[in-house]
Amino acid sequence: NPFVHKHGKGSVVRRRTRMDVLPFQPFTLGDYSTIEDFCTINNGVGPVHIGKHVRVGMGNVVIGPVTIGDNVIMAQNIVLSGLNHGYEDPETPIQYQPVTMNPIVIEEDCWIGANAVITAGVTVGKHSVVAGGAVVTKNVPPYCVVGGNPAKILRRFNPSLKIWEREMSSASK
Repeated sequence: NPFVHKHGKGSVVRRRTRMDVLPFQPFTLGDYSTIEDFCTINNGVGPVHIGKHVRVGMGNVVIGPVTIGDNVIMAQNIVLSGLNHGYEDPETPIQYQPVTMNPIVIEEDCWIGANAVITAGVTVGKHSVVAGGAVVTKNVPPYCVVGGNPAKILRRFNPSLKIWEREMSSASK
């Protein structure tokens, strides 16, 4: 649907990508961005917006609502899912319970490492790095490196010294 789906100049969606892009939700792919083989892109429950000069690596899953800023690089086998299934009523099978949505935002200039998971409602701030295998359940401030399960801040950029500093744990402060 050219009214709600936009592909930018020079953008590429590789041939072996599963594009579950439905006509009633927006999908945009910015200029010179690439979605590699074996990815799944799904806008069934919320829009998917991918900025300019973005690289979505092989085998990634992006389920809207998701917004990815410009100049983001994503390694392989990453999951970004803005949707969750309810489970509150134990008398009702999970597949019949309500679906909830909470947008994921990856701001510009981020790097997301292989096998990371970013859960619904999370914002990853500008120029941050998510380490491989991290499970991000809370917002990541700009200019930070996070890792682990659940992800914690490992380093922050100190603009006055222009260096990346290790985050001190609460036990060592």
